[in-house]
Amino acid sequence: MHTSFFTALAALATVATVVVGAIPYDCTRKTTVKAGDTCAKISVAQKVSTYQLMTVNKGIIDTACHLHVGEEICLGIRYQDCTDVHVVKNGENCVGICKAAGISLSTLYTNNQNLFRDCSFVLPGDVLCVSKHLYYSPDGIPPV
Repeated sequence: MHTSFFTALAALATVATVVVGAIPYDCTRKTTVKAGDTCAKISVAQKVSTYQLMTVNKGIIDTACHLHVGEEICLGIRYQDCTDVHVVKNGENCVGICKAAGISLSTLYTNNQNLFRDCSFVLPGDVLCVSKHLYYSPDGIPPV
């Protein structure tokens, strides 16, 4: 009896791992991680904001962005695929980025919810969605 219980428990753990690490069913763009890839490199090369990359890969990419060679990750999902991105350069701030993109601070914050509201933690190399379209709502739920 103990063997069947532990066998069932192991099987359940395996299924949970697969489900947690699964690519979203509505993923519209994917890439396979290569040696030397980082979230920043993938974001720049694939035109996907850092926030979007982390959000659509919950359960696949952790908050420290540990990637595994050969792993397939999602770049964007239906209705949440901002490809209008800006790579932050040294000395830039959110106000200047918004002005150049023709968007409001509110739009920048809504599409990049990893930014602090005072924009004090924007760093060179960050990849931001600078689209005029809202891909997320202020509560993180995609608008329809």
